[in-house]
Amino acid sequence: MSEPSNRDAAGPRLRDVRRGCVILRELTVGYRERVAVEAVSGVFAAGSLTAIVGANGAGKTTLLHAIAGLVAPRQGSIEIAGAETPADLAYLPQSDSIDRDFPISVLEFAALGSWARIGALGRVPPDLRPRVMNALQAVGLDELAGRMLGELSVGQFRRALFARVIVQEAAIVLLDEPFAGVDAATSGDLLRLMQRWHGEGRTVMVALHDLEQVFAIFPETLLLARKAIAWGETATALTPEKLLEGGLAAPRPGPGPRLRLAMPS
Repeated sequence: MSEPSNRDAAGPRLRDVRRGCVILRELTVGYRERVAVEAVSGVFAAGSLTAIVGANGAGKTTLLHAIAGLVAPRQGSIEIAGAETPADLAYLPQSDSIDRDFPISVLEFAALGSWARIGALGRVPPDLRPRVMNALQAVGLDELAGRMLGELSVGQFRRALFARVIVQEAAIVLLDEPFAGVDAATSGDLLRLMQRWHGEGRTVMVALHDLEQVFAIFPETLLLARKAIAWGETATALTPEKLLEGGLAAPRPGPGPRLRLAMPS
């Protein structure tokens, strides 16, 4: 597990993101009688890029909800250093949790990254518009700024969500299955954007299921199965033994798909 560290932030518009450290102490979170995350302790170091992986129901989304303040811990604590306001933490949920039929344009939706300034239903002020358009251009949606949100494809909607995060300029970014249901080109573009955030010194946590992406891109990984099975450098955390303990199968030798879910016998 990494200890908190300081990294130089790049880019003229960034806040001081070097303080974006998240510390979990015996964190337990649940819904009614069900415990979804149990006694998890560790540190998401400032400026780190961490994958959160596990089988379905392992607690990945619940953990992100707790860090984002959407659900209260039953036991333990979450300490967030450097998030002085809610705008300092950006959370991108799974796309199926967002009502895409709400009558709002792509431009207005991306501008909600600055909701503290414009409010949930406020108009986009003229001085914010160039910043929002730059964000849409970064994800390839600038020509669709006037289109209604519900008219976007799945991949385009994912890009709009990333544009909203760009506008927010948060020190800590939480992404829940951000590449689900999108084509390879969109996934590649969004992965590069995520890596750029990491390079700028932001603290980025990503819940995802594609272990090949994890091995290729993420320096650190938290393997969950309600409890933390492993947390640290990806190669160390995702050994075949740990993967099996977490309900995931070890890599397959030879050609074809290398990783898969472990199925009960």
